[in-house]
Amino acid sequence: MPEDLKQNIERLIALYEAEKKRADTLEGELSEERQAVRILREQIVELNRQIDNMKLSQAFMAGGDNRLAKERLEKLIGEIDKCIRQLEK
Repeated sequence: MPEDLKQNIERLIALYEAEKKRADTLEGELSEERQAVRILREQIVELNRQIDNMKLSQAFMAGGDNRLAKERLEKLIGEIDKCIRQLEK
């Protein structure tokens, strides 16, 4: 009976170590995925900024929509004002 108990304990320890290793691996994968998501979000923000800039430049081109240009400028000014208010805090 003590031999069975010893084998059971050894088996439990082996299972624990295997699960701990698995958990560590999954934690590493999760960290990598979070990093990838952060990078992709930054890329989305940058691409949206580029789209806004392209739309703004098109609005200023010959035959462009002045109303659109004005809206974009007002939006940019609003964002700048918001940033300034945050810096003043």
